[in-house]
Amino acid sequence: MRLLSPRNVRLLHRGQRDVLGSSCGGPGSPSPPLTSPSVPPIALCRALSSLTASRRGLPQKKMSENGISRPKVLTLDTMNPTVKMVEYAVRGPIVQRAVELEKELSEGIEKPFAEVIKANIGDAHAMGQQPITFFRQVLALCSYPELLNIDNTFPEDAKNRARLILQSCGGSSLGAYSPSQGIDTVRHDVANYIERRDGGVPCDPENIYLTTGASDGITTMLKLLVCGQGIDRTGVMISIPQYPLYSAALAELGAVQINYFLNEDNCWSMDINELQRAVNEARQHCHPRALCIINPGNPTGQVQSRECIEDVIRFAAKERLFLMADEVYQDNVYAEGCKFHSFKKVLFEMGPEYSETVELASFHSTSKCYMGECGFRGGYMEVINMDNDVKFQLTKLVSVRLCAPVPGQALLDLVVNPPQPGEPSYNCFIKERTATLSALAEKAKLTEQILNTVPGIRCNPVQGAMYSFPCITIPDKAIKEALEKGQQPDMFYCMKLLEETGICLVPGSGFGQKEGTYHFRMTILPPIDKLTILLNKVKEFHQRFTQQYS
Repeated sequence: MRLLSPRNVRLLHRGQRDVLGSSCGGPGSPSPPLTSPSVPPIALCRALSSLTASRRGLPQKKMSENGISRPKVLTLDTMNPTVKMVEYAVRGPIVQRAVELEKELSEGIEKPFAEVIKANIGDAHAMGQQPITFFRQVLALCSYPELLNIDNTFPEDAKNRARLILQSCGGSSLGAYSPSQGIDTVRHDVANYIERRDGGVPCDPENIYLTTGASDGITTMLKLLVCGQGIDRTGVMISIPQYPLYSAALAELGAVQINYFLNEDNCWSMDINELQRAVNEARQHCHPRALCIINPGNPTGQVQSRECIEDVIRFAAKERLFLMADEVYQDNVYAEGCKFHSFKKVLFEMGPEYSETVELASFHSTSKCYMGECGFRGGYMEVINMDNDVKFQLTKLVSVRLCAPVPGQALLDLVVNPPQPGEPSYNCFIKERTATLSALAEKAKLTEQILNTVPGIRCNPVQGAMYSFPCITIPDKAIKEALEKGQQPDMFYCMKLLEETGICLVPGSGFGQKEGTYHFRMTILPPIDKLTILLNKVKEFHQRFTQQYS
């Protein structure tokens, strides 16, 4: 039972029934005397009714200082209804429970585990990955320029890069706003990086927008695309499984989500026939206008072939779809025979029929790859073949948020223009970059190998990105119990895993999956010794779980 606050007890004694509610007694019910040794049940009912109303989101009157009661302006009934449709599984209920368990452990409450391992999110540094020395040296110099005057502490190339970045900032300070589209010199460096990556395909800095991570660019583009009502409402095609940013953004914008399923039996590849099915069905109730692709894949870890990308571009051209290419894991390719191909490079190599007509926005970030600098929120978006009038509107839209974080822009500049051969920091940079990517490749292979030794778990090769997305078999008895509790079966599974082992994974239902199949997403980022322990604990749990519910 919830205890009454002193304020509510005082209100009860003053007889403020209009504040505490009227569901438990009539207007003529007497007030308890000030000397009453206990609160009468009728008043207690009213008080508890009032206290729980706000938790249910119901309009609730509040007593102001002058004694006038007013209902809440903002309630669940009066708030933006699209916000209530937003779900983000990566930080959903299971993660909230993980935080509670951490707190309970810190308070000395006994658990069957010593720590909570959050393998639910691609937060590299939180998992122990070390930052690139050169990046942090330059950022330190930019943040505190007095360090530039200290001899022999920082290498000269780091000092020179810091000076160049500061010269591009207002007042030579990272604390100043930048132009809304981003610092000009950084956008030029991004354009040069894209040209080198794509074998000389031209890149215009005016097509580059610096963003608050890739997520900011993706949601900005979706804002431009969504319009219409009823059957003319914008539909956006997203892969299933998908990264929940997409479904959450579409729900908030009131757009129509068009699901196309990746082929799990063919290592989560895209299938043009499946794309065609999805768009044909969608045209019956909305106007499909965009196709989103994540390559390398999140949560599925696949790397799309060049042939597949060509097929997707032809499909987008035929169906008049705006392409959105989420390429934030472009350096995270591990599997033999796999290679990252940017959509822009393939588009331009397909000739003018496509390179001059297909509209494309591609996205990259400082949060993934070998950098893992999630907290700096650096990223960029490049737009191709965008209508000039729409581009003007895009520039206006990004100006509303003033600018992307300037420290993130500075970091992005270092990512796209790292130390070069012959510079003092080059050898250290290459050593750290290679070590990080090699470790991720080793852990990707280890994850696949261990999970595939477990009866009832099937894991595709982790070709790239930072996650595995294995298919799990859940016994019928467990499925029934989960549904009786109002939970998805894989949520039930992951919650039990968390409570018994302290391992926090994300159920596949949070990303979408074919009906009747169940999965979880697990990051491969923990140090290899901890990852090995984690995988073996998952193995032992699955065997126990299966035996318990068989």
